[in-house]
Amino acid sequence: MTRKKPVQTKKSVPRQGFPWWAWLILGVVVGFGAIAIATLAQPDRQATLPAEISVQEAAQLREEGAFVLDVREPEEWNEYHIPGATLIPLGELASRVNELPRDQKIVVYCRSGNRSQEGRDILKQAGFTAVTSMSGGIKAWSAAGLPTVTGP
Repeated sequence: MTRKKPVQTKKSVPRQGFPWWAWLILGVVVGFGAIAIATLAQPDRQATLPAEISVQEAAQLREEGAFVLDVREPEEWNEYHIPGATLIPLGELASRVNELPRDQKIVVYCRSGNRSQEGRDILKQAGFTAVTSMSGGIKAWSAAGLPTVTGP
């Protein structure tokens, strides 16, 4: 009797998927895409403003939802200030920048415009881009007939 040879079948080799380098490239592309989307989704954070604006421009930004920052002293604030503004005296600003929003435009003002320029520069050094100083300060704001409030 003749013995038949068993029929040999080809063993299948399991697929191993993408090579490691393909996964690496895919990860890099997805990572850069996520960064680009996050950057484009926050236009106010990326916006820049002129170094100084008029009281009329400041009033318009305030109406549009800008954060208004008063860098005067508490006694000056109590005398009168812009409604809705936040007080952080200039001497405390550098240590309190974490209290300010990074996703809003910021208008800095003082009594006449000098301290607000310093305040703006402190914020710019801390990485804020959408920050400006109001020319003429609260004196010019009040003289233009724009609203103020008194007290703490």
